[in-house]
Amino acid sequence: MAFFVVPCYNEEEVLPETSKRLKEKLQQLISEKLISEKSRILFVNDGSKDRTWFIIKELHHSDPLYSGATLSRNRGHQNALLAGLMSAKNYADFVISLDADLQDDINAIDSMIEKYYEGYDIVYGVRSSRKTDTFFKRFTAEGYYKFIKLLGADIVFNHADYRLMSKRALDDLSEYSEVNLFLRGIVPMLGYKTTSVFYERGERFAGESKYPLKKMLAFALEGVTSLSTKPLRFITLLGFVIFFVSLLMLIYSLVQWFVDETVIGWASVICSIWAIGGLVLLSIGVVGEYIGKIYLETKHRPRYKISEFLNS
Repeated sequence: MAFFVVPCYNEEEVLPETSKRLKEKLQQLISEKLISEKSRILFVNDGSKDRTWFIIKELHHSDPLYSGATLSRNRGHQNALLAGLMSAKNYADFVISLDADLQDDINAIDSMIEKYYEGYDIVYGVRSSRKTDTFFKRFTAEGYYKFIKLLGADIVFNHADYRLMSKRALDDLSEYSEVNLFLRGIVPMLGYKTTSVFYERGERFAGESKYPLKKMLAFALEGVTSLSTKPLRFITLLGFVIFFVSLLMLIYSLVQWFVDETVIGWASVICSIWAIGGLVLLSIGVVGEYIGKIYLETKHRPRYKISEFLNS
């Protein structure tokens, strides 16, 4: 049995078309006997403020192929996705996660399922190119993937959250209990047999993106601090470098004093104070970010609460 898990936040504009396309794909796969007739499409409402949950309930009552779950409040894309995955794993042999805007080509699902039957537990949907992105988004996204790799995180280049996961991979994922979620970095840690399928990403056919620049930056920071401690090591290295430079400046000042060429440099002193002060504040900020995450983790608060679940 297969489940399509689709997180939704204020997606009333796209849901009618999304549900139609996914149903056609599900029925095609059932007719080709690639998946069971009991397979479902699970929409997860992440505390939407529009009619998203109302539409999901209507879809469920009109056709048992549609399932639905709603969180008690908005918890963010990653938590909504995790809620759907953990709910679906109790029923499915494998789960495919994808976004509600269907910019990810759903025809790649056929190849994902083929790879699953070949023995792969995790199949990543990877963009073959970024032609549809603006230069800024393409440059920053690809730069981020390279940067996070440099920090030592195991992450699949140009992959978001479009993937297939087997039941045993989901069972292992459920053991990862951190509050600060970055699934595209956690899933590679599971260590099962993995592969990728490639596809062209399309344009969003309705509505607006739920990831403006502010949210994208916050998500990027979440990924770095959740997966790597190297920024803390960089601070230590920076401290040694500044200390070494200060020793050189001390030696230089002594030499200038001995040769009687001392020059009072107000500008250089002020610049040094501002530079070192800025580095100190930046370092405190990075350390504070990690301490804040430790604080949240120690509370062991639930990552989400499902207030209603609809499944035939």
